[in-house]
Amino acid sequence: MKALPQLLAEDIHQFDGELRDLLEKTNSSAALIVDQGGFVITSQSKAQEFDLTTIGALASGTYLANQTIASLVQDEGFDCVYQRGEKFSMLIIAVGEYCLMVVIFKATVGVGAVKYFTEPVARRLTRNLEAAQARNPGLSLDLSALNLADPSQVFKKNT
Repeated sequence: MKALPQLLAEDIHQFDGELRDLLEKTNSSAALIVDQGGFVITSQSKAQEFDLTTIGALASGTYLANQTIASLVQDEGFDCVYQRGEKFSMLIIAVGEYCLMVVIFKATVGVGAVKYFTEPVARRLTRNLEAAQARNPGLSLDLSALNLADPSQVFKKNT
């Protein structure tokens, strides 16, 4: 698992814009970016009843378990997990080597439409993370080493 590149407030602001746009285009309820350890980096939500911190952690575990299964069956093209529910569905998609994007949407919305809009966002976010890594190649952030229950303050702009 690669450590997260050092992110600036501008990076998070751009991520938030991408997530807001994605929510509008897909009529999704929530979208979040988590590091591969499951820590929420940023999120946008239309539904306040979701515990996004817990969802991020569990979504990461789900993705990593499915990635391991794909590896066991020699499937190298694995990059997303789809979970369909009665009320809500969820798509988890890799964002480069560093993060995952989790999109929660009503079960009445087709996963194909959500995936259609989510994949280009994941590619743009991957480029942003790669640029952050290139900006400071020696600097990285391992949120699990910080031992924070809620790392959202790490990504807030200092005033």
